[in-house]
Amino acid sequence: MFKKRYTAPQMLGVFFLSLGVFSGGTYYLMKNWIGDPGALFQIVRTMHLIQEHYVGETDRKAIYDGALKGMVGVLNDPYSTYLDNQDFQALSTMTEGHFGGVGMVMGQKKDSQFVVVAPIEDTPAYKAGIKAGDILLKIDGEDLSGQTLNQVVKKIRGQDGSQVTLTLKRGEEEPRDVTVTRSDIKLKSVYSRMDENGIGYIRVTNFNEDTGKDFGASLQDLRDKGMKALVLDLRDNPGGLLESGVEVARYLVPKGPIVSVTDKDGNTQTESSSLEKVDFPLAVLVNHGTASAAEIVSGAIQDTGSGKIFGVKTYGKGVVQNIFLLSNKTAVKLTVARYYTPSGRSIDKVGIEPDQVVEAANEEGSNQLQVAEAYLRQQLQQ
Repeated sequence: MFKKRYTAPQMLGVFFLSLGVFSGGTYYLMKNWIGDPGALFQIVRTMHLIQEHYVGETDRKAIYDGALKGMVGVLNDPYSTYLDNQDFQALSTMTEGHFGGVGMVMGQKKDSQFVVVAPIEDTPAYKAGIKAGDILLKIDGEDLSGQTLNQVVKKIRGQDGSQVTLTLKRGEEEPRDVTVTRSDIKLKSVYSRMDENGIGYIRVTNFNEDTGKDFGASLQDLRDKGMKALVLDLRDNPGGLLESGVEVARYLVPKGPIVSVTDKDGNTQTESSSLEKVDFPLAVLVNHGTASAAEIVSGAIQDTGSGKIFGVKTYGKGVVQNIFLLSNKTAVKLTVARYYTPSGRSIDKVGIEPDQVVEAANEEGSNQLQVAEAYLRQQLQQ
């Protein structure tokens, strides 16, 4: 999940600036930025030596990209990465609700294994039966050991109509190959309906730029039809934009804090709700694929008591990323803050425990929905 895009100084410009005279303000800037201006000079000189003396073919852009990837890579943070032009475009289109690929969100575990956080509903990955928690071992027969999360995501994506073979492992089962045809993924993120008893249902599959607006419209439509209670389904929702999660929470959390975001210097920004009260019974469905912004929403609902959480423990991503623009449509995505629920909990690498644990009895988890609906019917009778 990431918050907003901020413009940063062009790093290449800083590199070339270091070749000048280290004096006055320039020296002060370099000393404070890197601690040792000589170290920065070594980076630039190494790039120059490669260009001038390496016996093989060289690619200036590849050298530059490699240097930046290395800087971010030493953080050993699966959510922080350098985004080249292609990566940046892919990320931008995804948050805008549109990208090319198979339609699954990937994460990386502590043991460096690549895990499916969630397949996106009605996409090729979803239709192929790929599930949250599946471990991705190979792409088109290529072992993924030693690769970064960003590299893996890039390999999965491709042109509409092309195919990719994914080697996946689920639990203790033997690895299996799944061949998926890529498509143009259009991310409709909000689905809604209502049953004959007045129990509304809204499923949010991810949080993109339109999610808050679409959720508000869906909720109002259900209200206009006489909604008495609501099931909010956040299962297999991998998150997305922090602001969109907050927008949705403002419809479901009473007046007070929704989430607090604290940066490395201890500065805290709190997003709040101004809603007087939640005037309908609310049940929320979560599972292991519920992550990031989806955990912000479910955590706020749980802490404020505005609804009851059903399902199994969530993924546990409690950190915030910002996008810092560099040059030529490249960027750095960095983890810049941790977030806390209204009660002050950090759910990073911990997850949210549901108020009532309900294991999925089948692939659709229909029994989880049935339990939530039964709870709401009971609340309406009181």
